[in-house]
Amino acid sequence: MIRVDYGYMNARIRGMKGRLLNREALERLIVKPDVESVMVELQRTSYREEIEKASVRFSGMSCIETAVRNDFTSAFRKILWYVHGEDAEKFIRVLLNRWDVQNIKTILRGKNIHVPAPEIMDCLVPAGELDEVTLAELVKQPDVKSVIDLLATWRIPYAQPLTRSFKQYFERQDLPVLEYALDRFSFNHALETVKGDAYDNQILRLMIMAEIDVTNLKTVLKLIRDRAPADEAGQYLLKGGISLDLAKLQSLVRTGSIEAAVKQLKGTPYEFLGKVPAEVFIQEKISVIEKELDKYLIKKGVSQFFKDPLSIALAVGYLWAKYNEVTNIRIIARCKTVDISEKELREELLYV
Repeated sequence: MIRVDYGYMNARIRGMKGRLLNREALERLIVKPDVESVMVELQRTSYREEIEKASVRFSGMSCIETAVRNDFTSAFRKILWYVHGEDAEKFIRVLLNRWDVQNIKTILRGKNIHVPAPEIMDCLVPAGELDEVTLAELVKQPDVKSVIDLLATWRIPYAQPLTRSFKQYFERQDLPVLEYALDRFSFNHALETVKGDAYDNQILRLMIMAEIDVTNLKTVLKLIRDRAPADEAGQYLLKGGISLDLAKLQSLVRTGSIEAAVKQLKGTPYEFLGKVPAEVFIQEKISVIEKELDKYLIKKGVSQFFKDPLSIALAVGYLWAKYNEVTNIRIIARCKTVDISEKELREELLYV
């Protein structure tokens, strides 16, 4: 059996980690007055090359979006190249597949509400198996069905759950039906791939199971907000979470109140949600709670840096840290295009 040379891969990843923006670098971006000055500041960082390339065709926000997206994709492709042909390649692909799922969801959401193709494309991150050319072709499709049909024509596995669920989506005009089918398929595949008791398998499995928990909690919040019947919750909830089984999740939905549901999370890793401001519960601003869940997941991913340096943990930590960095850069740049205070901007940021 071929074994991955973790010493080589992780030495390269440590070098990439050293180029991540530290807190001071992000602070310099936060205090800039506009998008143009953010772009100039990014040219003093590891994003210089991508900013220069993007500036040939774009300016302002479009330049930054293109540069950080390309840098993000390039970083992940490098890690995949380091383990090409090795046992660990399947693990890295599991990590990257989450962006395929995210991109397909973004395209389906855009087509469902008729968002212009360029706007959809700006929101995509071609870091998984589906490259930019493939995603661009999907975005060109006129509607949800055409996107699914093209995935099926290309024999892309994600077409299977979407095709099976399309009739139900069409009859109910309920996009979460497709999103749930996609999540269930991708998480089941991921858990199947990381079966086993080896240390690497355990690291990845625990991260995947935590992500299932977070996905389920976000679903619970939406079901409560939308006053969905509790007996219908099961069809939107995923098996395989680490701390919340289906019975617990359904009991959260049955409370009928976001505040009451959060109170029931006491004693779980998610009891920190009880600290969100009271008005969030009163106004049912679930986006605030979702952001706290995203922060939790990012922190959990980044914490992998502190585990065995001769394992897959360093790659896991880097991928989440890079995702955090790119997300924050995009938030900062977008906030500079509107009239928003520095205080409000900081509240929008994920884990820094």
